[in-house]
Amino acid sequence: MNPSPAGRTRRAVVAAAAAAGMVVAGLAVAHPGSAEPPSRPRQGWSDTADGFASLPGLGRGPTTGGAAGETVTVDTMEELNRYVTAAEPYVIQVAGSIDLDPKGTELKVASDKTIIGVGTSGEIVGGGFFLGTGVHNVIIRNLTIRDTLMPEDDPDDKQYDYDAIQLDTADHIWIDHNTLTRMNDGLLDSRKDTTFLTVSWNRFFDNNKTFGIGWTPNVTSQITIHHNWFKDTVQRNPSADNIANLHMYNNYLQDVAAYGNYVRGRTSAVIENSYYEGTHNPYYTVEGELVQRGNITVDCTWDDVIREQGDAFDPHDFYDYKADPAAAVPALLNEFSGPQPEIGT
Repeated sequence: MNPSPAGRTRRAVVAAAAAAGMVVAGLAVAHPGSAEPPSRPRQGWSDTADGFASLPGLGRGPTTGGAAGETVTVDTMEELNRYVTAAEPYVIQVAGSIDLDPKGTELKVASDKTIIGVGTSGEIVGGGFFLGTGVHNVIIRNLTIRDTLMPEDDPDDKQYDYDAIQLDTADHIWIDHNTLTRMNDGLLDSRKDTTFLTVSWNRFFDNNKTFGIGWTPNVTSQITIHHNWFKDTVQRNPSADNIANLHMYNNYLQDVAAYGNYVRGRTSAVIENSYYEGTHNPYYTVEGELVQRGNITVDCTWDDVIREQGDAFDPHDFYDYKADPAAAVPALLNEFSGPQPEIGT
């Protein structure tokens, strides 16, 4: 079967960027068994959940969101809240900008929902979403969620817990192709025992506490984080505590001030084929197991940290995937991360 136009465009980006990057960096970035040659045809991103969100577990899965229900289009906070909190499954299309009031409101999402932006027009402004204990089978896709920052009232981001997306012991969640930016607390917080989570093709921009994972003594969560762009952020990119299986690949960290991928507690992590530029401590651990391979660092600084230890796990034991060459990642994410015109239409 011939690749689609989007697939051919992606293949061209991969080939050109990888070739240029390898010449400049002088590095071989392919990892046998996971990274593919630049010339291999690709169909672009997946339109169904991949990684850990694609697996069965806890008596349910894979993640399909509201696919079994009606498709509705919303353009007010009242309509959005009505459908995200409903007991029935829904595909909820956001076709424009929706302001949440009061500032910092987090709508409580129920199970079996897809919340998706129509092309690049879907925005949630001044608030976000909360998925509580037991909520499962939710897709949040192709949205811009922005602007609860309160720099004058809360300069250290400690008083107002305003997240773009907060997950508290939810499962089978797919967060894909969103832009999350300028929130007073986290852009994405995967808290407590949230599991079967995949976070893919998102932009995490201009934030202090970016992406925190953990807040639990249990070591049960399984999380995939791939093809995400972290830019002009400070801490938690992500910070991952007590995760049973954490697989991060093809992420791009650019101008990250405090630290990049921090493997905390008893986390078992694999980080591969990612690109770090202008980042302090791009990846490290203290107690956890960390396998890193095929990564590129450019203009980065390091403290005296542990960059790898232990054997962690083999992601291929859980699911199939193909990592792009690390040198191709900046161009790929510049082109294909965040909301896309063809998604949700």
